[in-house]
Amino acid sequence: MHRNGPPGARGALLALSTGVFCIQLDAFALNLALPRIGHDLHAGEGGLQWAVSAYLLATGTLMLGAGRLGDLFGRRRLLVTGLALFGGASLACALATTLPLLVAARVVQGAGASLIMPVGLALVTNAYPAAQRGRATGWALGVGGIATACGPFAGGVLTDAVSWRAVFWLNVPLAALGAFWASRAAESRDTSGPRTVDRAGLLTGTAALAALAVLVDRGSRWGWATGRTALLLALVVLLLAWFVRCERTAAAPLVGLGLFRNGPYVALTLAGAVANTATVMFLFVVPLSLQGLWQLSVATAGVAFLAPAVAMAAAGPLAGRVAPPHAVPVMAACLGTGALVLACLAGAPHLAVYLAAATLGGAVLGLGNALTLVATQAVIRPERAGEASGVTKTVITVAAGLGVALAGPVAAPGSDGHAVGTALLATAAGCLAACALLLLWLRYTPRTPGRPRRPTGPREATAKR
Repeated sequence: MHRNGPPGARGALLALSTGVFCIQLDAFALNLALPRIGHDLHAGEGGLQWAVSAYLLATGTLMLGAGRLGDLFGRRRLLVTGLALFGGASLACALATTLPLLVAARVVQGAGASLIMPVGLALVTNAYPAAQRGRATGWALGVGGIATACGPFAGGVLTDAVSWRAVFWLNVPLAALGAFWASRAAESRDTSGPRTVDRAGLLTGTAALAALAVLVDRGSRWGWATGRTALLLALVVLLLAWFVRCERTAAAPLVGLGLFRNGPYVALTLAGAVANTATVMFLFVVPLSLQGLWQLSVATAGVAFLAPAVAMAAAGPLAGRVAPPHAVPVMAACLGTGALVLACLAGAPHLAVYLAAATLGGAVLGLGNALTLVATQAVIRPERAGEASGVTKTVITVAAGLGVALAGPVAAPGSDGHAVGTALLATAAGCLAACALLLLWLRYTPRTPGRPRRPTGPREATAKR
């Protein structure tokens, strides 16, 4: 853990680390527990997926506004609120007696998570000086990487040994501890403008994201060519256009459109969305393939997956050491290597080769995901860090939802090796295309000699409109 920093900085880092761990654990730990949840709550198989989807949808929908609200009203205050909300909702999940109650509690839990991530990142960005904040954020994301990689197996072990409710009970003391640490951090907020909320932007942006999240989650089940999918897509486009119009005319916009003229920020965010989609596919396919294709027991598969999990966790601190000018080339290298790894996983002839490729994949995909959040915070103004982290987390969370939608069919019990291989190759092609686009962007983007690590001058305009 990064120990140095101004007074209160360590509290912000510990709170963010704890919150990220809980969020990522709950995003992946319930997949193997769904059959047991259905049995205990007497729920039909058709509605069980909402126990996972409701959490992801609520988190992705609300993050955009949460980041900017933290900038305006105090990042420490909203981080404490988010951790308290997450812990209280986890308690409600643990005590739920019916599926509707569980799903409702998961929505509230997602609302808490939507505050923790962007607000916590912004709090750490403002708590540490520029030379230290990348490493500090990297440590927090490394802790989250542990939960991401080990979530499915942790959920399975807790479900078998105790109960699926144990996953939620674990969150309660952790969230309380995180809230205590957050309360010891120094408060920070954006003092560069009026403390007014762009209500029109908040409403239209949240509604657009809600419709988009439902489209990503339900499109594959409804069929992408069906009438209601087309209507929902039209609604998403209409709401997004309305949101952009509101932001263009607002005196104090929720999201300054100048943010999207920051080339490095946009490149890293979009590349991170591809990396996140690939990571979700990786985390679904590899553990299940170890048990299915390679016929390992659950316990043996868990041990075999330790190396990829450790590599993914170690990537967070490593991302914090990448200097901002090198972030885009390193991201391109991660995507290119990730494409090769996914192709190798699709055709590995031996278990040893498969595990070696999976370990490398855990490292490069973990580095790409962590680098997205670390590096984007380095190319924006710290006082608008919540706004930028909210946009970035929204984009990559929607991408994670797309990854879940893509991985769902290949993770189904009846899927065969050919379907898994096809999905891995398709994901590899996406990574390779994103890598190529980044390299083209680097090739044709003029470089400014002596450009500082943190943008000044024209690039400072990223959040003024």
